[in-house]
Amino acid sequence: MAVTPKHVLDGYKVLDFTQFLAGPTVTRMMAEMGAEIIKVEFAPIGDYTRVLPYLRDGRSGYYIQQNRGKKSLCLDLRRPEAITLLKELIPKVDVMVENFSPGVIGRLGLDYETVSAINPRIVMCSISSLGQTGDLANKPGYDYIGASYAGAIDMIGYADRPPVFPQFGVGDVSTGAHAMGAITSALLYRERTGKGQFVETSLLDCYFHYHEVNVQVFSASGGKIRPQRSGAHHYLVGPAGIYKGKSGHIFIIAGIDHQWPPMCKAMGKPELATDPRYKDSASRSTRLDELNQMVQDWLDAMSSDEAAMTVLEEHRVPYAPVLTIEQAISHPHLRERGTVQRIKDPFLGEFDIPGFPLRFSEFPGRLELVAPTLGQHNEEILRDYLEMAPEKIKHLTRDGILHRGPR
Repeated sequence: MAVTPKHVLDGYKVLDFTQFLAGPTVTRMMAEMGAEIIKVEFAPIGDYTRVLPYLRDGRSGYYIQQNRGKKSLCLDLRRPEAITLLKELIPKVDVMVENFSPGVIGRLGLDYETVSAINPRIVMCSISSLGQTGDLANKPGYDYIGASYAGAIDMIGYADRPPVFPQFGVGDVSTGAHAMGAITSALLYRERTGKGQFVETSLLDCYFHYHEVNVQVFSASGGKIRPQRSGAHHYLVGPAGIYKGKSGHIFIIAGIDHQWPPMCKAMGKPELATDPRYKDSASRSTRLDELNQMVQDWLDAMSSDEAAMTVLEEHRVPYAPVLTIEQAISHPHLRERGTVQRIKDPFLGEFDIPGFPLRFSEFPGRLELVAPTLGQHNEEILRDYLEMAPEKIKHLTRDGILHRGPR
């Protein structure tokens, strides 16, 4: 009798050496899709996010969010016996993921050459800040280091002030999503050919990839157009940006040619749609300050933000209120779609996290996942994967090769 899979990646097994955010995002997404994740944690602390805020009774909300659905195997990786155990697990898994600094996984004796010799079908993924090769590869780095080298930070903020950085993990999380795409593509290739392979990406590579306008417009114009941070409004297209309402801020995008006539009608000035000064994107790009002031004056004249947004809605002008975190968490649309997800942890109880962003018609529900305590699954993993006897597991624990923690 065929067993119904619990989700799209049910049956795939992953050996996960990641910590912090970019790497754990990969395996978190795979866990959400039903893969079995063995999270290898270094004794005695484990993933360092176990001690990041918000902490209550020694339990981290950050760790929970990134590691739900994983099984924790905590080892003292300074011990040769621990490395031997990991090498014994490698033939049992489909995927191995790591996000150490370049060279660290090799010094542990678990580089791709070694791993693929043990299991030729394995897909191994390495994630780094600045890449596995090149002059910058060995520099220490995190999300915003990659963003800085990619020219991304320089595009955020106002021209007459220092640049700023985003207050959320856009680089780490999206790099993790890129890596997850590479892994699943490599698994598809393996299903067709039987061959595993090594894949890698970095925060720098991904951040630079996000420049949808800046790189090509600078290069194609021979440097005549120089991308620059421009605060609340786009430097090249207008009107497009953040405008001040009566009680909050509203993001309005009406800079593309087909969006400009509806915006003119919304402002009660339909004649501007055919005015030669504003008739196309190129013309408007030379009058951005004027355009932005025009939109701001219209908003200032409206009775309320709700009235302004109703008019924009009627004319199908793309807009959104700029919500706070508190407002977004409470928004009924985000709640209905599961974009905001309520979870229950054995220690922290119920709280909200960002929901899984992918949808599958064959698996419309969400898996009930819980983040592990440190080393919670030591015995289960060694018993089920390596058929290790209970006495041997007790011996490894007694000798300090295996480790467990209360949270």
